[in-house]
Amino acid sequence: MQPGDMGWVVSRQTVLYTQEYGWNGEFEALAADIASRFIREFDPARERGWIAEMDGQIVGSVFLVKTDTPGTAKLRMLYVEAAARGHGIGSRLVDECLAFARQAGYQRITLWTNSVLADARRLYERAGFQLIEEKPHHSFGHDLIGQVWAREC
Repeated sequence: MQPGDMGWVVSRQTVLYTQEYGWNGEFEALAADIASRFIREFDPARERGWIAEMDGQIVGSVFLVKTDTPGTAKLRMLYVEAAARGHGIGSRLVDECLAFARQAGYQRITLWTNSVLADARRLYERAGFQLIEEKPHHSFGHDLIGQVWAREC
């Protein structure tokens, strides 16, 4: 990762979710908070971020962060640009998270997403994640169904 990558990720993911799902600025605040925390509290032995590029352009990202629960990591901010979908980038990003989690000694990975993010949910299912919790909430200007997914490493 290079300086400026996190700002790019926050911006692009916010624009993408605004265009595709009509989400408001609340999502940008959440994404910026996640990015800021990643930069400020980065633990290179336990955390990692990946930026996917195609033809010299950033087309996606994902982050794996430690949690307060021993042995458990959290997958954060997976996204792939619409024009880059169908090239296996999302699967590769998730696979990188899984490989690093095993190497770092994690036993479990969790993630939080929303039911409307169907493409991401399919990636998680193919990677062996299982839905463990659903809860309705109002965020980003919409009524949504939040989901927690998990898998063993």
